[in-house]
Amino acid sequence: MVISVRCLTITLIISLLLVACGKDIPAPPAAETTAAAAAPATPAPPSLIAREVLFGNPERTAGAISPDGRWLGNLAPRDGVLNVYVAPMDNPEAIKPVTNDRLRGIRGFNFAYTGNHVLYGQDVGGDENFQVFAVDLTTGEEKALSPKGSRASVANLSSKIPEEVVISVNDRDPVYFDLIRVNLLTGDSVRLIENKEFAEVYVDDDFALRYAAKQTADGGQEYFTRNGDAWRSWSVVPQEDALTTGLAGLTTDGKTLYMLDSRERNTGAAYAINTGTDERSLLHEDARADVNGAIVHPATGAIQAVSVNYLRNEWTAIDPDIGPDLEKLQAIGDGEISVVSRTLANGHWVVVLSRSDATTKYYLYDRAAGTTTLWFDTRPALADAALAPMHPVEIKSRDGLTLVSYYTLPTESDPDGDGKPAQPLPMALVVHGGPWGRDGYGLNSAHQWLANRGYAVLSVNFRASTGFGKDFVNAGDLEWGRKMHDDLLDGVAWAVNVGIAQEDKVAIMGGSYGGYATLAGLTMTPTEFACGADTVGPSNLVTLLSTIPPYWGPIKKTFTTRVGDETTEDGRKLLVERSPLTYADQIQRPLLIGQGANDPRVKQAESDQIVSAMQSKNIPVTYILYPDEGHGFARPENRLSFNAATEEFFGTCLGGRVEPVGDDLQGSSITVPAGAEILTGLKAALDSLAAAPEG
Repeated sequence: MVISVRCLTITLIISLLLVACGKDIPAPPAAETTAAAAAPATPAPPSLIAREVLFGNPERTAGAISPDGRWLGNLAPRDGVLNVYVAPMDNPEAIKPVTNDRLRGIRGFNFAYTGNHVLYGQDVGGDENFQVFAVDLTTGEEKALSPKGSRASVANLSSKIPEEVVISVNDRDPVYFDLIRVNLLTGDSVRLIENKEFAEVYVDDDFALRYAAKQTADGGQEYFTRNGDAWRSWSVVPQEDALTTGLAGLTTDGKTLYMLDSRERNTGAAYAINTGTDERSLLHEDARADVNGAIVHPATGAIQAVSVNYLRNEWTAIDPDIGPDLEKLQAIGDGEISVVSRTLANGHWVVVLSRSDATTKYYLYDRAAGTTTLWFDTRPALADAALAPMHPVEIKSRDGLTLVSYYTLPTESDPDGDGKPAQPLPMALVVHGGPWGRDGYGLNSAHQWLANRGYAVLSVNFRASTGFGKDFVNAGDLEWGRKMHDDLLDGVAWAVNVGIAQEDKVAIMGGSYGGYATLAGLTMTPTEFACGADTVGPSNLVTLLSTIPPYWGPIKKTFTTRVGDETTEDGRKLLVERSPLTYADQIQRPLLIGQGANDPRVKQAESDQIVSAMQSKNIPVTYILYPDEGHGFARPENRLSFNAATEEFFGTCLGGRVEPVGDDLQGSSITVPAGAEILTGLKAALDSLAAAPEG
């Protein structure tokens, strides 16, 4: 079954993965230049970690085991593009590719219960119209399970009906997602529901319609249960609980519904609900943070353990049977464990061990023997790199909120490891997207990259970030560019006050909402930051909300109640006031902008508008545009090229170390409509690329 502990509400803008996949093949030491004079450091800084190692493809990732235990699978590069590889469980060395994507790379997959199929989704150029495909592991035949041009995903897989899958797809109506039951062997399909009103519809493991959700006028949620051939109202969630309450899955027998619920409390707690009587049982609660994850029994669907992520992720066993397993897994090593895949018989697991200053590793756990075996390291080229530890910290906002934050220091600045640099450093404030998401502990490529270049790096969970209870997330309602931005400024002030950051050498960067925060920082507080790097950030909140994808229509009230309502006079006034575009003429500090031309969430017009406004005032800006990308840069060649430009940009304004652009534009689709000449290394690389013979 497909189950997760999560909120139902679909977020406006997911976080741009600056923690991008990295191609970890051995590379020669990177050459180094200095963009600005700096005082000699003691001890000497470590060797530069090449961008290719941090932001290219991983050597392997996304490991999984098939439900019948016959196959191991993972993602790995095939001719430089991520594809699905599969090997027999009893012969992992016989791994071979079973897909042949040539463009964007595959970012996830599932084993079907047939024991002979792999499912994956792919879009075109970042348009997010994902098409679902199935690959037969015996014949190699690939079959499209959903039509091209619509948006589809796997809604459910069931061990009871192994040869079929339920697909969620908006092929009939771009606004609403129907559920289609597809036979993996024949390709035949049956439409379970023509959905004309719900934001989401849930089926059980018999593929029967069970629950549905519809947004209420105030931005809350109303849940319905299936009663014969009709829907009956079952539960209403007010707007204040909508981001911290949601259905989390059914057991295989359909008799227990799991729910994350913050009603009559602050943090989202995990509940089990008897579907026959509606009797509720509290499974776990934590006053600090919402329940954010679960380990589910592969055969019964029962929740066996839950996690809470405050400063770091913590697992609690609900089923005593799994407690000894968690203890054994934690003994693998220092770091955080995740159980990402299990066989249906529960005899073999795939476990991930992650920590902030070491490479992420996948292990195979034999439950009967109680043994773990290293399967693979995602980034072995980082194994000998001088990675820096991430430090969790609680920062107080000016109005008394606790901002869970994370910072990383250059290793040479903190030789005793106490989390305090010998002297204040230039700093990068990296802002997460969403805004309904969060930063957390772990190996963060952006933090490691920037720390390696000599910068302190800070990420602040500002109000509106999720995971810390409804009071904290709701404190961000209608506070874009105001209190949400104040929290970021308070984080910077803390870093200055404790001696981490140089007050006049702080950059701001981020993607999606983080890109908006960057634009807000440089327009609304034009002297607070030394420079800013924005990726796919909205500049005009009126046009942002008036051009959302059609399938966000059923959850539109999330935006109107939490960002602003562009359909009313007062709402438009607020949105104009909070739009960086309104203050574009106030920009005083250098700005770099990156955009995907096919972004369905933050349209290219958002970047075009602010670039045009700056040019009309003769304010310099560097604008990088990728014609084959969407909301973030999926192709590693494009990530590398943009990060090469960003590194030179930060070196110019903050004075850190810079790896030359070199060949990092090769294979990318980079275009620079404005300001290439501002970055001399980028301009030279572009000229060299243009002069190179084709082919």
